[in-house]
Amino acid sequence: MTELFKVDVVGVGLNATDTLIQVASYPASGSKVDSLSINVLPGGQVATAMIACQSWGMPTRYVGKLGDDNAAELHRKEFRRSAVEAQIVTVRGCNSAQSFILVDPQGERTVLWGRDERLVLQPEELNREWIVNARALLVDGCDTGAAITAAAWAQEAGIPVIADLDAAYPNVEALMSSIDFLIVSRDFPERVVGEARLEKSLPMIKDRYGCKLTAATLGASGVLAWDGERFHHASAYRVPVVDSTGAGDIFHAGFIYGLLQDWPLQRQLDLACAAAGLNCTGVGARGGIRSVDEIEKLIETGARYPRSFGI
Repeated sequence: MTELFKVDVVGVGLNATDTLIQVASYPASGSKVDSLSINVLPGGQVATAMIACQSWGMPTRYVGKLGDDNAAELHRKEFRRSAVEAQIVTVRGCNSAQSFILVDPQGERTVLWGRDERLVLQPEELNREWIVNARALLVDGCDTGAAITAAAWAQEAGIPVIADLDAAYPNVEALMSSIDFLIVSRDFPERVVGEARLEKSLPMIKDRYGCKLTAATLGASGVLAWDGERFHHASAYRVPVVDSTGAGDIFHAGFIYGLLQDWPLQRQLDLACAAAGLNCTGVGARGGIRSVDEIEKLIETGARYPRSFGI
């Protein structure tokens, strides 16, 4: 086996080929609307986050599954171009995962997503060395079994585990017990603990699953995080939004960047919000990835939305 070099971040989870369709107005049922543009671009939560981390000077490894179609080659070329080490399991005679994304004039996206069941990454398809030769692990909840295995290996090796969860996938609660930094979508906490108020649900999740940090990303309202002692809120930045696709993926990448710099939590959240905001100024999940210098400049000079939480 080829010797593995230690990377800063390893990501285990989704990739997808995104067909982005910009429309002048969101279509009503049964209607016919013109598309302003159509772009086919690589995406996927974890794959996109690894591309961003690599662009910021952090050596990264991506672990995932692809078919043997043209879309798979698109992903492979992008990993090679970005110098991301890719450990890919290939499924013969299978199409890679696809997303069809409608983007309205405000930049808000609606995602239609699906993939062949054969593309689910299985625990036995992982190599422990892929995981433990890293300083941090990022997982999503879609390939839950593989994520649980990877997270267990990481914790045994003293490697922090970050999770990007947006849906209550089967057995996701078993995964949450192995997560250090749980950063989820706005509606996820209520699905898990039945409490709509984040000021209640985030502490409940931390207590139940033993996470070091629980947080929810809130779009224009930024992010709210609970560290076990107090809440931290970071407002989003006002930017000219073109496409919000990938904002959460880049947020997680920004958080990981700050975490591995050993920054204070508030600075981590500010950088993650700024990185996510700038990504919304381009088309596609990776269209607005900017340099750390540009992100820091937005933090220093950019306008922010009003605070949403009185903390």
